[in-house]
Amino acid sequence: MEKADWEALIALPVILGVGGLLAWAGSQHGITLAGWPVYAWCVALAFGIQWIAFIPAYLKQSEKYYDLIGSLTYLSVLGTGMGFSQHKDPRSLILSLLIACWALRLGSFLFLRIHAVGEDSRFRDIKPHFFRFLMAWTLQGLWVCFSLAAALAAITTTEPKELGLWGGVGVIIWLTGFAFEAIADYQKSQFRKDPQNKGTFIHTGLWAHSRHPNYFGEIVLWIGIAVIAFPALQDWQWATLISPVFVTLLLTRISGVPMLEEKADSKWGGQADYEAYKANTPVLIPSLLKKP
Repeated sequence: MEKADWEALIALPVILGVGGLLAWAGSQHGITLAGWPVYAWCVALAFGIQWIAFIPAYLKQSEKYYDLIGSLTYLSVLGTGMGFSQHKDPRSLILSLLIACWALRLGSFLFLRIHAVGEDSRFRDIKPHFFRFLMAWTLQGLWVCFSLAAALAAITTTEPKELGLWGGVGVIIWLTGFAFEAIADYQKSQFRKDPQNKGTFIHTGLWAHSRHPNYFGEIVLWIGIAVIAFPALQDWQWATLISPVFVTLLLTRISGVPMLEEKADSKWGGQADYEAYKANTPVLIPSLLKKP
């Protein structure tokens, strides 16, 4: 095996270990099923779905269902948590509704996009390698667990709290983030459909104020979820508030912004209009006073 394959093989138990620690923290004060916390069952389910989906994906050398499986995993984990919850309180219902709306919209959007394009270039070099491809699917399981961490702890707790003011504040934050992400995705998809824009980069609409407004929206909406959830958390459950921090680090340091910035620089770097756009447009947080 190549060095990258060994690194992936070593990383797998580390990922599972991190998932196990998260399951332990989130399970505190949580409901149980067959002697095990429902929270832990949900974490196991998130990873299990990825590994089952990985088998045909590797055999067919296809990543076309990766994002769709991710969204279905969110819905499955949410459904399991809500299904065994002892209290269908307003906080749990709102959290489930908001996350389900996000998962359905983003999952269907990404699924249709990859089928229109034909492939997801992120997987081009790793698909032929068993352990590297498996790690990508395993990481998606960890992503689901971390993203849902605070919400799942609030949904499966045995001691629900009143929704209160924080619930309303969190919903407003979520709606702001969701609108940013959905509008940015729509604007970029429409931009790409116009033959006149072939080979150029988008710098209009929300993209005139941020180079990655969709990622900004993604981060904000998960902050909203954490705000809604946190009054119901206790003791080690507070650790699940790492959810928006994880999403932020992942999108700004690992798989999101860095990859796309590198790709854009390789395509348009040196062009005067692109360099001016980079110099005058924030990477993430929109400058709403900036003129398009």
